[in-house]
Amino acid sequence: MGIPKDLFDFKIGTLELGKKNLISDVEGVRVGHFTLDDGNIHTGITAILPHQGNIFREKVVAASYVINGFGKSTGLIQIDELGTIETPIILTNTLSVGTALSGLVKYMLKENEDIGISTGTVNAVVCECNDGYLNDIRGMNVKEEHVKIAIENAIDDFKEGAFGAGTGMSCFEFKGGIGSASRVVNLDNKDYVLGGIVLSNFGSKQDFILNGKKFFTIEEEKLFLLEKGSIIIVLATDIPLNERQLKRISKRASIGLSRTGSFLGNGSGDIVISFTTSNKIKHYEERDIINMNILNENKMDLVFRAVAEVTEESVISSLVHSKTMIGRDGNVRKSLMEFI
Repeated sequence: MGIPKDLFDFKIGTLELGKKNLISDVEGVRVGHFTLDDGNIHTGITAILPHQGNIFREKVVAASYVINGFGKSTGLIQIDELGTIETPIILTNTLSVGTALSGLVKYMLKENEDIGISTGTVNAVVCECNDGYLNDIRGMNVKEEHVKIAIENAIDDFKEGAFGAGTGMSCFEFKGGIGSASRVVNLDNKDYVLGGIVLSNFGSKQDFILNGKKFFTIEEEKLFLLEKGSIIIVLATDIPLNERQLKRISKRASIGLSRTGSFLGNGSGDIVISFTTSNKIKHYEERDIINMNILNENKMDLVFRAVAEVTEESVISSLVHSKTMIGRDGNVRKSLMEFI
């Protein structure tokens, strides 16, 4: 659950940590994995549920932001147009986006008999990173039914590191994967939570920064390497925000990324999705005018800070919780913990 407090002699940022230091500190948010980890196969599905009800019938207000668009995600266009999410968010590997999309659509059809008959279709959200260095990505080993299993496995105290979609991912040439963190934000004398989860698969070892310092000395650095790979960042909060404000906080995730050493390279797909559980939109709303609470813009700085801290710690947490892996064709990614 987040970075173990006794692991390092420093704390990332200044804000108070959430109870579990996970995205699931936001009430109702759950995360589930389905993991494939055998031989040359190191991949899977991670499902993020914005709340425990019917997400299609009770959508969460949301936004997305593309930091760098070398990616194959689905569903972002409608999120930006309508400002809502109406399905679980599914993470997987690049070549399994189509399969995961079909699996998610079939799950939503089973849960909602009205979709495509008495109402419209559904905007399924799937995001990806390329785990091909460790995983036999050409094997297309993710199946549609794995999406349903991951959704049904969703819990609040989920595992980080090499699980689900994070199984075969690499980060700063170490073993990467799933990482999460949360921060408490006090507004009007009430505590709210902002949490994040990342699928980390980016960066070169020569650029890695830990606690504001380069992790490897100049003598240990390699020749300049292009930044390749991707990261998916999902931010959740119970702070009342509208879709424009969610877009604003999404942009600040790039600050947390840069603090770990990323320079948002040409070949990196850096995607952010943000949602609030406080403002929901009913699919079958009968009123013409609906009310929505939003945050005073002059108070946004505290939320921006929380986003930066959560993103930075989530990346580090994905490294801390990942063990050394021997993957496809003997390719190896060592755990960061071997160097601590």
